[in-house]
Amino acid sequence: MGVAKKFAVLLCAEDSDYVKKRYGGYYGVFVEMLAEEGETWDFFRVANGEFPDDDEIGDFDGFVITGSCSDAHGNDVWICRLVSLLKKLDSMKKKVLGICFGHQILSRALGGKTGRSITGWDIGVRTIHFSSSSSELFSSLNIPTTLSIIEVHRDEVWEHPPNAEVIAWSEKTGVEMFRYGDHMMGIQGHPEYTKDILSHLIDRLTQRCCIEDSYGEELKGKLETVEPDRDAWKKLCTSFLKGRL
Repeated sequence: MGVAKKFAVLLCAEDSDYVKKRYGGYYGVFVEMLAEEGETWDFFRVANGEFPDDDEIGDFDGFVITGSCSDAHGNDVWICRLVSLLKKLDSMKKKVLGICFGHQILSRALGGKTGRSITGWDIGVRTIHFSSSSSELFSSLNIPTTLSIIEVHRDEVWEHPPNAEVIAWSEKTGVEMFRYGDHMMGIQGHPEYTKDILSHLIDRLTQRCCIEDSYGEELKGKLETVEPDRDAWKKLCTSFLKGRL
């Protein structure tokens, strides 16, 4: 019998009251999507300064970096510390999956550039297109050439890291996904989100005056007519993280 695999979620945002009540926090959202029988999952609230000790990093088979309200191009103490950790994980060839902010901070750690999107917020369900090479990479999963995913971001990867490959794009964002070696991958969208999480996030953004009330209502109205391809994303993310691609 093999040793049980061990993974960790690097939490880069505070849990909303709704997500805490419905899913047990964002950690619960990711575990619901990614965890499989026999695995051990842990979490570190890196945005609060909680990081794995150097001597325990090697115990983990993979890491997931979550979204955040913070800017990946910022220089908060915890953000700089996270960049250092990701460089170390790269040197150890650990599996790392970055989501939204996680996608951006992973790009930064590997030498890419991030910043505000010149076209503003991207909120809703968007179709992304896979490159021909990624279609071959995911061929065993029977993933189509396009997938719909939930997006909530106003920052993006401006320049992907040297030696990284852009494997998906959209009409809004040039770097929707990138792959770095066989061990690191970033996804700008939120494969883990449900439409109800997005709806509550839209409410929070309007309450904080990040977006206009009328725009928020328009976005929520559109949610009734579209669906993200959550099952396909689950298959893709778990296969990457568990080394099955």
